[in-house]
Amino acid sequence: MTHIAFPFQPKIVEEGSSKDPFSSPFFKSLPPDLQEASREHPHLLQYLNMLPVGDIGIPQYMTKLTRDAGKLKSKNLIYPAREGIFVHVLDDPDKVRDWYIGIEPDLDHPEIRAILSEVEESLLDFTDEFDAAKTDEDLVRVLRMSIDRIFGVSSSSEDDSGETTNNAGSGGIPFLSRLFKRGKSGGKGNLNVKWALTDEDLKGLKYSLVKEKVGIGILQPLIFDEYIEDISCSGLGSFFIEHKIFKSLRCSFGFKENDELDDYVLRLSERAKKPVTFRQPVVDASLPDGSRINFVYGRDVSVRGSNFSIRKFAEEAISIIQLVKWGSLNWMMAAYMSLIIEDGMNVFISGETASGKTTLLNALTTFIEPNAKIVSIEDTAEVNVPHANWIQEITRKPKPGESGSGVDMFDLLKAALRQRPDEIIIGEIRGEEGLIAFQAMQTGHAVMATFHASSVQKLIQRLTGSPISVPKNYIDNLNVAVIQVAVRLPNGDLGRRAVSINEIVSYDSKEDAFSFVEVFRWDPATDTFEFTGDQNSYLLEYRIAAGRGYPPARRRQIYSLVQRRARILEKLAESGLIDYGEVYKVLAKANREGLF
Repeated sequence: MTHIAFPFQPKIVEEGSSKDPFSSPFFKSLPPDLQEASREHPHLLQYLNMLPVGDIGIPQYMTKLTRDAGKLKSKNLIYPAREGIFVHVLDDPDKVRDWYIGIEPDLDHPEIRAILSEVEESLLDFTDEFDAAKTDEDLVRVLRMSIDRIFGVSSSSEDDSGETTNNAGSGGIPFLSRLFKRGKSGGKGNLNVKWALTDEDLKGLKYSLVKEKVGIGILQPLIFDEYIEDISCSGLGSFFIEHKIFKSLRCSFGFKENDELDDYVLRLSERAKKPVTFRQPVVDASLPDGSRINFVYGRDVSVRGSNFSIRKFAEEAISIIQLVKWGSLNWMMAAYMSLIIEDGMNVFISGETASGKTTLLNALTTFIEPNAKIVSIEDTAEVNVPHANWIQEITRKPKPGESGSGVDMFDLLKAALRQRPDEIIIGEIRGEEGLIAFQAMQTGHAVMATFHASSVQKLIQRLTGSPISVPKNYIDNLNVAVIQVAVRLPNGDLGRRAVSINEIVSYDSKEDAFSFVEVFRWDPATDTFEFTGDQNSYLLEYRIAAGRGYPPARRRQIYSLVQRRARILEKLAESGLIDYGEVYKVLAKANREGLF
C-alpha cells in the first residue's frame, strides 16, 4: 500500500527498542479489547506505536460498528475488517473530511524489495502447481504452500489465515497464469537461512504476495471492508470513499506517480476482463467480487490522469425488515408492497443515483411467490434474488472491431419473454428495452425495474420521450411507482427514504393527462410516513380485493389484511429476524401455510 499522507506525524519506533512489546508500558495502557486484538495481530500494535497518542489519544476499539458510531462528534476509533486488516477512522485536523487509514499485515522489513525479488525467482520452481490451479482459492493455496517450502516451513493443508481473496472462478486464470514469467529457476533453496524471517514476517509476506498476485493490490483492504459503499480514485493523490457509517472519508493511501496509476488501471482492467486501451479509454466492468467499476485511462481524456470509480457489491442483500428499522419505509408500506408484488402488479422503483433503488428492489423480491420463475436482466450484476428458480442474465458489449457480437438489454428482454417467467426484473431501464418491458406487461408478465427519475411526473416524461418512447396509452400498465430519494433528515443526517408510493390509474387521451394516486407520503418535518391512500387505494380495492374474491360490499376489508401483514412483519422484527435469507425463508413458509 502506498501511503500518501497521515493526518499526524508518525512516531519513529527504533528497531529492537523493546524485546517484548507486550510487556511495554504503552501496551499495558491500552484498553483490554485493544490489547487482545494486538496480541493476535502484532502489526496492529506496530501501528499503534506510531500514533502520537499524547495528541490524539488512544483509539477506541469497536469489534462491530453500529450506526450510532457515525454520530460521534470526535472520531478516533479502530475496527476490524477481514484477513487481519484493521481500519482507523480519525478526525481531520482541518475539519474538512475525516480520515480512513488502512492497517494491513504486510511484511515490514528493511530489505523487503530484495526478499520479494528472491521469492519471485524461487516461485518459478512451482509453475506446474500454479498451472494446475483451477480457481483463485487454488492459487492462494499453492502460493502460500510455495512460500512455506521456499522458507523451509512445513505446510498444513489448511489456509493459515482462514480466508482467501474473493473467488473469481476459473475466469481469473488467464490473467494469473502470467503471475510469474517462465524461465529457468534460480534455485535459491531455503531463504530463511538468509533472511531469518519470523512467523509473523512470513504471514505478512504471504498476505503481500496474495494481495498483489491474486487479489487486486492496493484496493484489497477497501474491497474487504463491508462498510464501504463507493471508492473513488480521482487521479493522483488519495482515494476517497463513501462509508455506510461515517459517510465521506479521505484515505491515507493512493498513487503518487502517473506511471504507477496507469499501470495499475491497465492491470486491474485486465483482471476484470475488460482491458482499457488508448483506443478504448473508458470501460465499465465488474471486479471478481461483483463490484461495479468504471475506468478512464490516460491523461489525454482526463486532466488529472487515469481514474476509476467503484460501486461496491453487497455479498448479501439487505432485508425489508432491516430497511424498515433504518427508517427507509414503515411496516404498513412494506405490507402494502407485499400484496402488490404477490399479486403480480408491475412496479418501478425510481430515484436519483445512489438513492437506494437497487437496495429496495432486492429487499422487495422476498415478497415474490416462492415457487415463481424469475428472470433478471442487467448490465452489471446487482440484483439479488433468494428464489431457487432464478435466471440471471447480463449484457455483453461488442468486442472491439467485431460488430454484432454484443448482447444488450433489448436482446435479453426479448429472450426472457420466451422463457415463460412469472416475474421479470430489469436492473435499470434506460433505452428501447423500456418499450419491450411495457409490451411484456401487456401480455401478462409481472415486471419490476429501477429507473432514473425523481418524481412520478418526470418518470412518465422520460418513459414517453425519446429514446424509450413508450406510447402514452401503455403507461397505465405500470401499476406502482415508488420514489426513492437520498434526503436530509430533521436531525441533519443524510438518509434514504421511499418518499412516496404511487398508483398509476389511467391515461385520459382527450385531456392528455395521467391519473395517479399517492398512497404513501414521507413527512420531512417529522421523518414519518402517512398512509394517504387509506380507504382510497384503487389497486387494493379494485384489483387485489377483487382478485382475491372479496365481494364489492366488503372490498375495503383488504385494508385489514394490510394491517395484519404489517403487524406480522413487526413481530418478526421483534423476534430478532433480520437476515435477508432468513426473512425470505420465514415468509415463504408462512406464505405456503396461509399465515401471511
